[in-house]
Amino acid sequence: MVLLTMIARLADGLPLAASMQEDEQEDFLNSNVPRATGHGHFETPVSTTRGRRRCLQAKLGRDLQQYQSQAKQLFRKLNDQSPTRCTLEAGSMSFHYVIEKGVVYLVLSEASFPKKLAFAYLEDLQAEFHEQHGKKVPTVSRPYSFIEFDTYIQKTKKSYIDSRARRNLGSINTELQDVQRIMVANIEEVLQRGEALSALDSKASNLSSLSKKYRSDAKYLNTRSTYAKLAAGGVFFIMLIVYVRFWWL
Repeated sequence: MVLLTMIARLADGLPLAASMQEDEQEDFLNSNVPRATGHGHFETPVSTTRGRRRCLQAKLGRDLQQYQSQAKQLFRKLNDQSPTRCTLEAGSMSFHYVIEKGVVYLVLSEASFPKKLAFAYLEDLQAEFHEQHGKKVPTVSRPYSFIEFDTYIQKTKKSYIDSRARRNLGSINTELQDVQRIMVANIEEVLQRGEALSALDSKASNLSSLSKKYRSDAKYLNTRSTYAKLAAGGVFFIMLIVYVRFWWL
């Protein structure tokens, strides 16, 4: 389930557009509260259902405010050197973001929501937003200057969370053929450490370089070991020939 969608300018983290939280809350509550059966009966008593709904609604409202605050902090940390696609784990939820043409597109979803579907959703938003507002992004100074884009966000979100879309996950036309290679980090660690994601990306690149160097050194040592064994075998064979020639001939 998609719970929050936000779009911001990369240069300064200025929010440009966002989905309306009321709709996301309603979808989430509908998926977590028992429904009526085909015979007009609820799976649980109505009073229990209503009480559970109120509790979920209150908790979700508090959680969404926290997630929205984290999203805004994240926007301020991103820069031109940050990974262009990244997943940030947040407990039972996950943030996914895409950076394209100086704009950050971010979605908060349940951790179980397919990553490929989340990034395909963001790619769809990116293409349409750039088409409608791309040229105006550098000039705006007011937060949520393109809040009317919420209409497209809502329409697109519904198409991606539809059961038919989930069944057709493998046929989604997206450049993200291998989502497992997208960088994954923890949102709390990133925000608390006060470290830009570009630093994490740099560390990941350094680890990758060290890994390649290790594999290269290991291959070199294995080659030397093989040559040493061959040389030892050659020396033994020559000595054997000399021994046979001088002592038995």
